[in-house]
Amino acid sequence: MTTKKFDSYSYLLDRTAKRVKGYAQQKFATGNFDITVDQWLVLKSLDNDRYLKQKELAELTGKDNPTLTRIIDLLCKKGLTERLMHKNDRRSFTVHLTPAGKAKLLELLPKVTEIRMKAWENLTEQDYEQLKTILNKIYQNLGTE
Repeated sequence: MTTKKFDSYSYLLDRTAKRVKGYAQQKFATGNFDITVDQWLVLKSLDNDRYLKQKELAELTGKDNPTLTRIIDLLCKKGLTERLMHKNDRRSFTVHLTPAGKAKLLELLPKVTEIRMKAWENLTEQDYEQLKTILNKIYQNLGTE
């Protein structure tokens, strides 16, 4: 692949990711969700009674530690998550959803699904599968060495 093609594809990927996130942020703001897209990602990652260390949560959400710490702090203040001392390592803690966090997740799930479906509305199942395959290959190519 030529550098020019690569630059074009990278631009398209970047541009699309920014558009998707911007669209979601706008819908979250105008929909009075009372949380941000990034806060949603943390809540969703903690679904199914997961108790995760901050490092695990950072990997799942793609957030750096300082950013994730701020997000968790805000979610704790809102009563949606809480930190607990890790049962096997007293130097660390786990984060999990409170009952209010579980309720917020259930309340917003249909709205978030609707937002996400907007991006897919003119794609076929085959389009989706091809895109998923390509994005997974790109992700794996950039894994740790």
